[in-house]
Amino acid sequence: MFSRQQKHVLLKFFSMFSVVRGYNVLIVIIAQYLSAIYILAHDKPIKSVVFDLNLLMIILASATTIASGYIINNFYDSEKDLINRPQKSMLDRLVSQNTKLVFYFVLNFIAVIFASYVSFRAVIFFSFYIFGIWFYSHKLKKMPIIGNVTSAILTITPFFAVFIYYKNFESVIFVHAMFLFLILSMRELTKDLENIKGDLALGYKTIPIVYGEKTSKVMLTILAILTLIPAYLLIYNFQVGRMTYFFYLSVVLLLIFLILVWKSNSKSHYLLLHNILKFIIVAGVFSIVLIDINVVLNRIL
Repeated sequence: MFSRQQKHVLLKFFSMFSVVRGYNVLIVIIAQYLSAIYILAHDKPIKSVVFDLNLLMIILASATTIASGYIINNFYDSEKDLINRPQKSMLDRLVSQNTKLVFYFVLNFIAVIFASYVSFRAVIFFSFYIFGIWFYSHKLKKMPIIGNVTSAILTITPFFAVFIYYKNFESVIFVHAMFLFLILSMRELTKDLENIKGDLALGYKTIPIVYGEKTSKVMLTILAILTLIPAYLLIYNFQVGRMTYFFYLSVVLLLIFLILVWKSNSKSHYLLLHNILKFIIVAGVFSIVLIDINVVLNRIL
């Protein structure tokens, strides 16, 4: 049995883990490594990629920056989350706002240290990334369309860092990026529909509040149809191996999403739609290994 003090420490840990969305950060780390091994540096031996210290530092800088971004986002959204996510908010509030800010600055400092190992340009890149996340959380998040687009861009920025490092300009990479960007844009708009109650109470000018739910659904429909284009290209125009199964599944899920979005009118409905998109994103990360299993096994051996 844990003592009272040990329980208190554990609760603080889980609270901070919840604030920084530790599970999301872990997914990004895995996604960066898999995209580097299978897509961005597919012509390099797997060991040289896995044990590349520069890549490790880029990924660690990304992870700490993302974690700090979740902290500052939680800091600014604390009142809204009490309405939209009361249970999670109560867990998050076990850590004081001052402690969160301390962790925020510490993580950003560590991110810059990691980046400095790679190059001065990496320091500049992550400094702008840190500023971009803060500016989004402080100002842009409350703006319709601009906030959604900015959030999607900031989410794919860590992959852009790895892309710059390897300087791989194959067209398939841009099609992958477009697919991910569109899915992320859909997720942001769906989150706005899901959180409309808290956004409305605190004066956030999101797309559903400014333009209405019907217009938001029209935009989601357009985004879903646009997402089918890179999915089609990746299935029929590029060599993505068995990852085509993932894109077939994505097309099916997007069609289901389109049917459900026009029948949705409550928070629970929009949460289901949000979870569909989250599943596509997470499944997409792990399905990267399906691009060419045999070649990768040979590279390992």
